[in-house]
Amino acid sequence: MAKKDTSKLTLVSLILMIFTSVYGFNNIPRSFYKMGYAAIPWFILAGITFFIPFAFMMAEYGAAFKNEKGGIYSWMEKSVGSKFAFVGTFMWYASYIIWMVNVSSGLWVPLSNAIFGEDTTASWSIFGLSATQTLGILGILWILFVTYISTKGLDKIKKISSVGGIAVSALNILLWVGAIAVLILNNGEFAEPIVGLKSFTQPPNPEYAGNILSSLSFVVYAIFAYGGIEAVGGLVDQTENPEKTFPKGVAISAVIISVGYAIGILLIGAFTNWENVINQGNVHLGNASYVVMSNLGIELGRALGVKEATAIAMGKGIARFFGFSIFLTLMGAFFTLTYSPLKQLIEGTPKDLWPGKLAETKDGMPVNAMKVQAIIVVFIIALVSFGGDSVSKFFDILVIMTNVAMTLPYMFLAGAFPSFKKKKDIEKPFEVYKSYNSALISTIIVVLTVGFANFFTILEPALNGDIKSAAWSIAGPIIFTIMALLMYSKYEKKSNKLKK
Repeated sequence: MAKKDTSKLTLVSLILMIFTSVYGFNNIPRSFYKMGYAAIPWFILAGITFFIPFAFMMAEYGAAFKNEKGGIYSWMEKSVGSKFAFVGTFMWYASYIIWMVNVSSGLWVPLSNAIFGEDTTASWSIFGLSATQTLGILGILWILFVTYISTKGLDKIKKISSVGGIAVSALNILLWVGAIAVLILNNGEFAEPIVGLKSFTQPPNPEYAGNILSSLSFVVYAIFAYGGIEAVGGLVDQTENPEKTFPKGVAISAVIISVGYAIGILLIGAFTNWENVINQGNVHLGNASYVVMSNLGIELGRALGVKEATAIAMGKGIARFFGFSIFLTLMGAFFTLTYSPLKQLIEGTPKDLWPGKLAETKDGMPVNAMKVQAIIVVFIIALVSFGGDSVSKFFDILVIMTNVAMTLPYMFLAGAFPSFKKKKDIEKPFEVYKSYNSALISTIIVVLTVGFANFFTILEPALNGDIKSAAWSIAGPIIFTIMALLMYSKYEKKSNKLKK
């Protein structure tokens, strides 16, 4: 009997990895904070017009290129061409560098909530340094730690990512069980009343109510909430029985995540009244999730008839558990996203594109490239943390630049799909889109959804007088495209010289 390869991803571990990389539990309370129940139709719309058709495209790509190590680069390169693939993959990868810088400092907020029951990071200090500098040092140490562990191979990452996936699942069970319990104890009465279709079409938040442009720009937020499924594209070659397991894992994850977001937002209304809880001066996007989850504990205690002090203690307990779970979830996502995008960029592209030993791999990992990536991320963190206000503003601009750039590669991937379907020489063991026309229609829907969402994201600040943010949003993709084309042009010149 053949020995089973335990280093390969099973269906369950693949689903947990996708779940950790894509499903952001934080998106549920934050969406309720932004739009109330009115967020649900937008999540359903983004799920139907973007996530589910896009996920099935990723599943078809993954099954067809199951032996390719280059992930999304290989998919686009074999479907359209190497230059198209490099520009799309480079833009996608650049946005993850900024994500790592952002999250490495923000990671400590949920940990603080887990330990102290509230966000105390503003008062943290090491050796008399400011809170910003202290968080910067912690972020640098975190990057070095993650890189060191990740270079030891997929097996270590798989275990940590699975912990993140389990933490997300535990949070959902807590939300679902807690909300349903409050609903039953309150005789089926929602804290945020459902008044027919009006509740799902008119946001309670005045920033969105009656402002169709703000509501349309929320679609980008929903697309961000669904983003990340392409990052696991580099795992196809490391999946057990990939032509069956990978598409099945993607399909199951897509349905669970779409339904999970919609029901999760609805359940928050079972114990949270938007006007009484969310619409307070001290509630903002950064702490809305903790306020909502703390409120779950308080309302559960009240529904059970315990003393108010006990109910408040229950609220703090749940907020602490939430903080710890979010920390584990971000940790799991960090380990997957530290190597997966880079692995696809390095292993898929021609080796001559990269200087020195950057393209070399060890234990299936681009170890040298991961070390260089760590140096770049550490440098940006140090610059932002110790560079003062001017550098801090520069980083804000970087974040704005990547907002649109992060979703544009979805248009590249979807745009390459009709060419992929047309090529008869590519063996396709798994097909959701049985005909070329169905593939073309789905491509048009996905590209238009992402395109319009980005258009409204750029347009909204411009109409509100913030021309600078709108300009940088457009500049981001242009700058990343120019950088990619210059790198590719240098490679082409080098290749032509070698041929001569």
